Amino acid sequence: MQVDQAWWRVVLMVTDELVASDVAYCLIEDAALLAQGVDLPQLPPVTIAIQWDAFAAVHQRAVAQGAGPIRDAGRSAAFDLLREGVPVQLVCYRNTVVEADPQRVLVEHAGHAVWVKSLLFYLRHWPVENPRIQAITRRLRTIQRELNRTNAAAWNQQAYAAWEERHGRPAELAARIKAQPAARLAALQPWLGDVVGCKIINLLGSQGIKAVALALLGADVTVVDIADDNARYGLELARAANVTIRYIVADVLALPEAELVAAYDIVLLELGILHYFVDLQPLALVVLRLLRTGGRLVLQDFHPVSTKLITSKGRKHKVTGNYFDQALHEVDVAYTKHLEQGNGPGSARVWQRRWTLGEIVTAFAAVGLCVCELAEEPNTKLDDIGLPKTFTLVARKP
Repeated sequence: MQVDQAWWRVVLMVTDELVASDVAYCLIEDAALLAQGVDLPQLPPVTIAIQWDAFAAVHQRAVAQGAGPIRDAGRSAAFDLLREGVPVQLVCYRNTVVEADPQRVLVEHAGHAVWVKSLLFYLRHWPVENPRIQAITRRLRTIQRELNRTNAAAWNQQAYAAWEERHGRPAELAARIKAQPAARLAALQPWLGDVVGCKIINLLGSQGIKAVALALLGADVTVVDIADDNARYGLELARAANVTIRYIVADVLALPEAELVAAYDIVLLELGILHYFVDLQPLALVVLRLLRTGGRLVLQDFHPVSTKLITSKGRKHKVTGNYFDQALHEVDVAYTKHLEQGNGPGSARVWQRRWTLGEIVTAFAAVGLCVCELAEEPNTKLDDIGLPKTFTLVARKP
């Protein structure tokens, strides 16, 4: 539906007034959905949760604007008013702290930042039969497609050149991998085991280093990645190593049905990939469909404590982040650090959403995969001793 500008004007008016009075707030329910672009059948009231111990004072001021009486339900309370013909409902939930709500995220509208309850909160907490669930899912898919287009464009700018600077020409790197293929998989070996004859698919497999090492050790390997530059380097690397890998250039979430054949012994995801997804459940469902019965997911990624919480410089570590932050962050694409010009103005940029460990494990378990092991690996640098660097999740398809 087309969002009424009067509706947004009232949202900004009321929230600006709350901010001016130093009252924490959050748009909730259908108002939060609409503010985040979810298509709804009709315009909802502007429903706003505010800090409970400021509720009485806010109501007292609103009485002069025609606010109705407080409806007290024990744990919660609410009152209604009309602003410029738009219904507004203010709600409080006692003994809660609005500002500390991990599900509260910012959205931008007309140069204003507005706090709203996240789409993922409602997706996870409303019953599946709620008709809003499908609308939320469609909106998240749209956001994912938009981000994928941006991220794919960034990864196709100079990735091949970056891999040449980092690893040398494919033939040079192939010679090093052939000399010690197992060394390229050392961090994964405890969970991969003997891969001879294994059918493995490496999702978001980048430039193919892991895939080529696996092929040299006897695996039948397929790579899926969104970037042509990565595919070019990976296929040249495989040819130079005298092995064959299958490389599919595609959005992992848009693989053709013919590829989702439940034929793989192992689905491998590793290092810096989960942050490209705004919802992990669609990815988990793809993994489930790719695995044969008894097949395994081996997921190794950077630990959320290091990506979301801690900033390190030498031996100094500071808690500078919010572990529960759900925002999308625009950052330089990973390969730019390998380019001679570095991360200067005009560098390719991508969008990332960083996940907590609980969110990651829950997403894969929720689709029916059986979690076998969650290993947290320490940082091997002495300066970082005691801090987790990576984690590995192993899950089996029953």
